Amino acid sequence: RMVKEFPSNLSGSRYYEGGFQEKMTRREAAQILGINTTARHDKVKAAHRRVLIANHPDRGGSPYMAAKINEAKELLLKGKEYGEE
Repeated sequence: RMVKEFPSNLSGSRYYEGGFQEKMTRREAAQILGINTTARHDKVKAAHRRVLIANHPDRGGSPYMAAKINEAKELLLKGKEYGEE
């Protein structure tokens, strides 16, 4: 028998349905950049570059999204020195 309709709540879905929290958490920042919350300095910078290029305001992206992407990078790098893991 064929499934006529997918369930609305698919576990394992890759997409997060929801808006931004009022105060960004490390978990939300990692979700925005598509990395782990404990990612190294170089991984955070590479993910930031990749996501920002795709959403840059000069290329039709939202300035609000660009600000959130930058906020996510700053939050994940806060307190980390280069080379620290």
